[in-house]
Amino acid sequence: MTTVTEAIEARLRERLAPTAITLRDDGDQHIGHPGAREGGHFHVRIVAACFTGQSRVARHRLVYDALGPLGTRGIHALAIEALAPGEA
Repeated sequence: MTTVTEAIEARLRERLAPTAITLRDDGDQHIGHPGAREGGHFHVRIVAACFTGQSRVARHRLVYDALGPLGTRGIHALAIEALAPGEA
């Protein structure tokens, strides 16, 4: 069975072809938080060529678009650090 973390990473790898990706589940830091029932809290640091020349907002949109339906199921909060190669 695939965990939410594995599913997130797989989608990002498949759709954004990152040269580096680190995904952390921060759910344990939000125990008791009302939104924790709706999904996990995650932090992703991703380096991909598709972010070159893109604004921070555009980069975040690319990440959310890549996640597709995962963005509304299983994820309550997602902190995104999206970098182009050479920015890392």
